Amino acid sequence: MIHIENLTKYYGDLCAVDQINFDIHKGEILGLLGPNGAGKTTTLRMLTGFLQPTSGTIRVKDLNIDEHLLEIKKTLGYLPESAPLYHDMLAYDYLDFVANIRGLDNKQKKNRIKYMADLCGLNKVMHKPIGELSKGFKQRVGLAHALMDDPEILIFDEPTSGLDPNQIVEIREIIKRIGKEKTIILSTHILSEAEATCDRIIIINQGNIVADASPENLKQSVSGKYNINISIRNVETEIVKKVLGSIEGIENIETSADDNILQAKLTCRSSADLRGDIYQKIKQTDWILLEFHQETQTLENIFQELTKED
Repeated sequence: MIHIENLTKYYGDLCAVDQINFDIHKGEILGLLGPNGAGKTTTLRMLTGFLQPTSGTIRVKDLNIDEHLLEIKKTLGYLPESAPLYHDMLAYDYLDFVANIRGLDNKQKKNRIKYMADLCGLNKVMHKPIGELSKGFKQRVGLAHALMDDPEILIFDEPTSGLDPNQIVEIREIIKRIGKEKTIILSTHILSEAEATCDRIIIINQGNIVADASPENLKQSVSGKYNINISIRNVETEIVKKVLGSIEGIENIETSADDNILQAKLTCRSSADLRGDIYQKIKQTDWILLEFHQETQTLENIFQELTKED
């Protein structure tokens, strides 16, 4: 559906996007994650034709964006972080205006506006000025705008930015609903939103792609680093570090003691599951094992590890 090859963007001497490569498949919901200034918005603006790349290739449905920009734009719906709305217009009049620009005839326009009002939950505000609407309803109007001519591809830049938790859930559910029929690319700072909504996540940092996988595969594969926590009785800290620290793949051991119970966090860096090795070592001692579990790797942990400045 979309092919990105060696995409690069410079602002003067600053490289905002540095030769990134990825494909987006039909029907996929792709999340683009990264810290502020990572290059997310610049990438989306190049995908929509709003910005000219310094170098690289963008192809949409086998059309090169340099040669077929207008045809490509007809397949796209775009919602920037701040929806560009006319605040003096009624919501209905604004959507009618958008439908006219998109070339819908009167019958198509009427049906489409009604469908958008139902889908985006706008029925009770259709005859209110946009300037009087809450941020959540303004985002819904912007979403209806992006969807008006039923585009195949939707690009959302921080679609839930500035919304309260209830509004975030509502916009997320709308995106998941339309994602059953569309190809969607969205950037977000909210990791739980990406995990709940996206089929695949790309993490970008300092203009480079540092991870590309499904949320589950991302949690399992990144760096092979994970933690195992144990609680044991009848043992000294130094002995635990000596015995368990001898296992290949255990990178660090942090301990704390309370009422003769030692809590130990074992940081493991290995593609293998070290729980069996750890248990066998403990089994050979007279330690009393009270607790043994592996921490679940979270998207937040992975994001922090991949985007830290060092």
